[in-house]
Amino acid sequence: MIDPKGNNLIFLLCTPRSGSSLATVMLQNHSKVFATQEMWFLMSLYDLQAAPHRPYGGAGIIKQFFNGVLPSETYEQACRAFALQVYNGLVHSSGAEMVVDKSPRYYYMLEFLDTLFPQSRRIWLVRNPLSVIASYKKVNKHVNDRFSLKEDLLNPQFNIKMTDITVGLFRYINYFSTDSPYAYRLSYENMVTNPKEEMQKLCEFLGLTYEEGLEKYGDYMDTSKAGLYYSMGVGDPFVGQHTEPHLESIHSWKEVLDKQEVEMYCRVLGAKVFHDLGYSEQLAEAEKWTGVRFDMKANMELIHSRTKQLVDATGCRWEDNYRIKADVKENAILLQADSDEIQNAIQPQVLQLQITVRALENRLEKSYANQKRVTDQLDALKNKINRIKSFIPFGNHLSQWASAYLINGGRKK
Repeated sequence: MIDPKGNNLIFLLCTPRSGSSLATVMLQNHSKVFATQEMWFLMSLYDLQAAPHRPYGGAGIIKQFFNGVLPSETYEQACRAFALQVYNGLVHSSGAEMVVDKSPRYYYMLEFLDTLFPQSRRIWLVRNPLSVIASYKKVNKHVNDRFSLKEDLLNPQFNIKMTDITVGLFRYINYFSTDSPYAYRLSYENMVTNPKEEMQKLCEFLGLTYEEGLEKYGDYMDTSKAGLYYSMGVGDPFVGQHTEPHLESIHSWKEVLDKQEVEMYCRVLGAKVFHDLGYSEQLAEAEKWTGVRFDMKANMELIHSRTKQLVDATGCRWEDNYRIKADVKENAILLQADSDEIQNAIQPQVLQLQITVRALENRLEKSYANQKRVTDQLDALKNKINRIKSFIPFGNHLSQWASAYLINGGRKK
């Protein structure tokens, strides 16, 4: 059972193509765990505030409601209640006790995730960045989808895949840079090299007793949970070709990528990322192969540009360098120590003030928009008047000539 703080809820977080499908197909074999392919639905809840275009209209009205009328606390409580209904529905239908939500693009709303479920378990699946883009290239070719690092990595146009491997990676690096009792770092390379040992350690973090053979997912192919997993058709299409983890993809980047792709991506990420993630050896191989010594610093101009593109496209609200709270449990205890009586006394006043503030902010925004529209109209009229005035000298001469012509009866002087 998932409680309102997120206990028994597990988020598997990583950039796409980091091996989350493999981790999930092993985790779901545990009798107390429900895990399937990507859910993504928390992003839909988060995006309600953005009020995207709908065929029936009213985007402005809906946005006004979520951002001007509905208090943020009420909105968060409603989202939490909906999510709990979904997660616990999965628990009841599967007979499990825990739910794994494997959604790589949750880097999009880490703040929202922490607000809803501060005591959820968060697994950070880390993989060699060069292997990640190699997997992107390989899988997208297999499914006839476009992935061109050479054309798109430095292209100023928005591209979600390029955002994944730049902004998404840095968001996760920042997020997990602080120790937390609710965070666990799982290495993809360790997971495929020593799957049983890694599953044992992961179960311990989740508060589960390891069940023999979890990592041999081929033995569970005929179960209902496995049937649901494979029927969704999302994730790595090659997982089903094996029955347990293998080492083939650890070094595949050397075969899948060419020198230009390796050099471009390493220049963007910078050497420090590889060192911090534990891939110094792989970076050394890349430098030897390309003949380039990569700078420590990342191309932050590109990272900031990609971040701005995503923010502009979605309206998301991020905190700079956002990190997981160091000890959410301790903070929760301190908050609980506050008097319920004081909370009940001030809450209605606070909510009313928040509604008033949002209403005033929206009025100011509308006022500014109207002011800008009127200013643009005035500028257009002034330009039109100036164009008309430019003909006035000619108009005066024409008027004088016409008057003289009529007075003299059409005779020339």
